[in-house]
Amino acid sequence: MKATFLPINPPQRLLMGPGPINADPRVLRAMSSQLIGQYDPAMTGYMNEVMALYRGVFRSANAATLLVDGTSRAGIEAILVSAIRPGDKVLVPVFGRFGHLLCEIARRCRAEVHSIDVPWGEVFSAQQIEDAIKQVKPRLLLTVQGDTSTTMLQPLAELGEICRRHGVLFYTDATASLGGNALETDAWGLDAVSAGLQKCLGGPSGTAPITLSAAMVDVVRRRAHVEAGIRTDAHRDGEDEMIYSNYFDLGMILDYWGPERLNHHTEATSALFGARECARVLLEEGLDAAIARHKLHGDALLKGIQGMGLETFGNLEHKMNNVLGVVIPEGVHGEQVRQILLQDFGIEIGTSFGPLAGKIWRIGTMGYNARKDCVMQTLSALEAVLNRLGVRTTQGVAMQAAWDYYGESI
Repeated sequence: MKATFLPINPPQRLLMGPGPINADPRVLRAMSSQLIGQYDPAMTGYMNEVMALYRGVFRSANAATLLVDGTSRAGIEAILVSAIRPGDKVLVPVFGRFGHLLCEIARRCRAEVHSIDVPWGEVFSAQQIEDAIKQVKPRLLLTVQGDTSTTMLQPLAELGEICRRHGVLFYTDATASLGGNALETDAWGLDAVSAGLQKCLGGPSGTAPITLSAAMVDVVRRRAHVEAGIRTDAHRDGEDEMIYSNYFDLGMILDYWGPERLNHHTEATSALFGARECARVLLEEGLDAAIARHKLHGDALLKGIQGMGLETFGNLEHKMNNVLGVVIPEGVHGEQVRQILLQDFGIEIGTSFGPLAGKIWRIGTMGYNARKDCVMQTLSALEAVLNRLGVRTTQGVAMQAAWDYYGESI
């Protein structure tokens, strides 16, 4: 019997977890545009525009600002694979799941990985990181700015100067934070930053914007490359360890995005259109205004959750603007609440994992969903579900607390 497959028609969902979120309709419209050839002048023009737009998003003058085709993890891996030489010492401050990811990728690059840890829900002081740098003497510091597993935001502003004094290259994964929290690539002395579209930037997963300092580009260019069986060296000065990945070789990717347009891959046209629109929309709003919007709606959600009498997770002084950890009340089955929210209200909130599995929900207010109506719908539905399951609150108290906060803040 021949199988019948219907057209794709996903159910309507309000995605209020830690990402992905509902993409901005303007981004989806841009992605539906017709394809053009990768060397069409219009296409290379769009690529140049993408580079210029993301310099604004990253707040950087870096010439090497571009897209890696793949999810945010592709951007992370491209930078680490291209920068780390076998035997390099790297230091990773771990305060959640994604610090562990950086450790894993660095080990696959055959680095000598050193990590420091704080309990989930906390972040590092600049002094803690500098003390570890003095002890380890790493070549690279690998950080996560915002870790959605804990909802915490690691302060970075002081680390660039520390890294410069100690001759350390400074990288951060800003997948979950860029566009909704302050990130000053040049002012903070970052050598490399990678991100993704599916959180504060308001797009779909599958594209990783990155930016590289001149110092990081020089590191990448000093690595040896192999293409079509022919070894080529950018500088031939002894630093000739080959990058083991072809797809994630940033030297080749830089040549593809640069004026030479040397073929490396076929650019993901629809994804590029979407990434361009994400940046265009964000900069049209104004980056400071977008960050303030994420903080406004994140704080309104926090007030509503607190008004409901629920406990929050982690040090709120270091909470990301766009994700909140909510402690699951005693006697409540967290997955049952999530299932009812999804089935009866079409609202998705996040679960957790690792040491927080079954202990917290993660509720996001980011990108296109950093809006008052999304916050109010989520609070109303969560309160209704909890009351149905026996967690008694004063009916409407969460919405009233959020309303009061909006009234004071807008």
